[in-house]
Amino acid sequence: MGMQGSNESAGPVVLQISGMTCGGCAGAVGRALSQVPGVLDAQVDLAQGRATVRGTARAQDLIRAVEDAGFSGALA
Repeated sequence: MGMQGSNESAGPVVLQISGMTCGGCAGAVGRALSQVPGVLDAQVDLAQGRATVRGTARAQDLIRAVEDAGFSGALA
């Protein structure tokens, strides 16, 4: 399967999140990601320090939302 230009069936974006120390932090990250236009679903794994986001939002917009929430994020 070649990479198509369509974003509709894009795989999930996995972000490495730094600064999460508790469930409240994970909740804040999840809420921040969920508010980005194009996000269908955001799952935050506190133990792994990762967030898995499904939808059509761009990675840089997701990372900006995480940083605006007071954490740091990067593509995993």
